[in-house]
Amino acid sequence: MELTTRIDIPKSTDHIGHEHRLLLLGSCFADEIGERLCRDKFDALVNPMGTLYNPASICAHLLRCLSEREYAADSPELVETEGIWHSWMHHGSFSCDDRDELLRRMNTALHMTAERLRNADWLLLTFGTSYIYRLKTTDLLVANCHKQPDGLFVRQRMAAVDIVDMWRTALQLLGAVNPRLHIVFTVSPIRHRRDGLHENQLSKSELLLATDTLSQRSTLYAQPLYFPAYELLLDELRDYRFYADDLVHPSSLAADYIYQRFCDTFVTPAEQTLSEQCRHIQRALNHRPFHADSQQHQQFLYNTLEQIQQLKQAHPSLDLEAEIALCHTLLKK
Repeated sequence: MELTTRIDIPKSTDHIGHEHRLLLLGSCFADEIGERLCRDKFDALVNPMGTLYNPASICAHLLRCLSEREYAADSPELVETEGIWHSWMHHGSFSCDDRDELLRRMNTALHMTAERLRNADWLLLTFGTSYIYRLKTTDLLVANCHKQPDGLFVRQRMAAVDIVDMWRTALQLLGAVNPRLHIVFTVSPIRHRRDGLHENQLSKSELLLATDTLSQRSTLYAQPLYFPAYELLLDELRDYRFYADDLVHPSSLAADYIYQRFCDTFVTPAEQTLSEQCRHIQRALNHRPFHADSQQHQQFLYNTLEQIQQLKQAHPSLDLEAEIALCHTLLKK
């Protein structure tokens, strides 16, 4: 008896390994997947510019990073409101009361992303909405409105054909800089209720059409892929028990399920076993005993440290320094 609409996802012939470098950009769903990849000790850089929702803003950031054109004090992206400096193109986590510090954060993220783009093996892009905002006064594309009045902006819905044209150029440039780069598109399953449910569907439709077109046409360097995160939540997990309390974001269980389907598609069973070994170590280190100074717990820590060192020796690309340091700290207590 089938109780869900099962989505068949072909296994990728190219696989993500722990030795690979990954870059994830896009909506908060990219954060969900990226958090789990980092937990499993994949070398993943996740949203270094903060959460980005629309394909135009993501593309603009990528192109700027490829050119490594730094932001300056007179950059039109900078704005000061009520003593706080913001960037129209960056997440609110960049904002601060010092313009120079904001610029430092912006340019650090730019160079970090540029370096990763040159050396990455995989780029995972998650589009959340096709609606974009521009400043009325300058027509500047805005990635984050920073809760400023709606009257400052013009709101538009991008058509699929415009998204495709924009990204076809970007893909060619990315391939020229890094010919080995594998690219995966996803559409975030998170609904934007503020747009209205009907307009949200129209917005997602443009994204689905665009990513389908992009993944059907190979570039000079690579064939972009599509992973159906949107379809998994809305069709296979079609039940509100798979949503968080806001009934919009996926629950932790749903995000875990989609992540597992992602791994089944792109990660080999051997690499998944390695991920489980990393999770086992983290669970051991997160354990909080009643008697931390007991001989039994100290021996448990020694055994855990030995497991970590053996795992590091077998897989030198794994970054386990934080776990090793934590073991030494706990053993000193």
